[in-house]
Amino acid sequence: MKFFEVVYKHGKKRSTILIEASNKIEALKKFQNRELGIKISLKEIPEPLSHKYDTFMKSVRSPIKNKRADTEKYISILEQLAVMLDAGMPINICLQEAIKATDDAMLEAIFLEIAKDVESGQSITKSLAPYSKQLGNLSLSMIDLGEQSGTLSESISKLAEILQEMQDNRVKLQKATRYPMMTVVAMTIAFTVVIIFVVPQFESLFSTMKAELPFPTRMLLWMEHAITSFGPYIVAGGVALSVTFSKMYKNSENIALKTDQLMLKVYIIGIVTKFAMLGRFVYIFNVLVKSGVPIVEALHAAVGVVDNKYMKLQLTEITKAIEEGRSLYDGFEASGFFESMILQMLKAGEDAGALGKMLDKITIYYAKKYNNIIDNVSAMIEPILVGAIAGFVLMLALGIFLPMWNMSEAMGG
Repeated sequence: MKFFEVVYKHGKKRSTILIEASNKIEALKKFQNRELGIKISLKEIPEPLSHKYDTFMKSVRSPIKNKRADTEKYISILEQLAVMLDAGMPINICLQEAIKATDDAMLEAIFLEIAKDVESGQSITKSLAPYSKQLGNLSLSMIDLGEQSGTLSESISKLAEILQEMQDNRVKLQKATRYPMMTVVAMTIAFTVVIIFVVPQFESLFSTMKAELPFPTRMLLWMEHAITSFGPYIVAGGVALSVTFSKMYKNSENIALKTDQLMLKVYIIGIVTKFAMLGRFVYIFNVLVKSGVPIVEALHAAVGVVDNKYMKLQLTEITKAIEEGRSLYDGFEASGFFESMILQMLKAGEDAGALGKMLDKITIYYAKKYNNIIDNVSAMIEPILVGAIAGFVLMLALGIFLPMWNMSEAMGG
């Protein structure tokens, strides 16, 4: 939207008004509709600071934030809507009941706006479109399908099922990584406590005996000095670096692509991300195609739920292949993420006219792969944790026991 300043005259009084419009003609029409007086001049101006402030304050006060809605509470609303619609209740009543049932402020505000739009005669898909950031593009695709096919309750129920599957996979990953993360945190706290409170005692003892500290102890003392003297600056620097990188990741497509590509090469993280995203992509594509969504639209929706930007870019090659008249096999091969066995299964399914059955098998394959990796995450991380603990103990042993041995020699001498 652009901003236009209109100077007008009403009687002998001269006034100014700010109008938002996409162009001058629209701004002029809006002014004439208000019947404020005679226009003297109309010119485009930059967005006023007062308007920026009002917009900012409105976004701060609004319960609708620029983030994803709570998945579990959103699923609960969808399931309730599906049951009521299946029972033959009018959509406006269903929406009102869903609003009453939720305790999530953002979802309540979103569905309140949707209910108002629906009561004014607007389709659910169109009223849902402004909230694609909060509810996801997949919601738009499934609800649009339901409205067009007349199976809204089934589409909403299937959408809830898909979102529940994705949420379950996230929970599995969180549970699998909980123990290793707690171990790392405990090690970090123990290491910091020992360095700050234990190691410095040896420096005063050795200084009185005029004995030279061994290298491992000097290294621990250097770390202690860095933490006690520059700890706040180190933390502030880490936070600043994190925030800066986060903004660069959001604002620079190139940095986001390179970062996500690099993440796929990181031990454990890469393989978990790859199979989680591929499994999610194939599962949603399969469900949408079975539900009657055209292949190109199903591919767009399935690619939209892939979080890794590099993978998302590569998977769009499948959509390009279909739009160019090539086969799914060509598109899947061009993406570079699917192994030979999967490609051959897909090709066989296309050639035999049994694509749906093959997609079912591929979905099951990726689900098993993902679950197998999640079940073994602890075992995969274990060697790293053992190595880290061994290094931690060795450093402390050398840093603490070597001075004690040297102290006994000094006392004996």
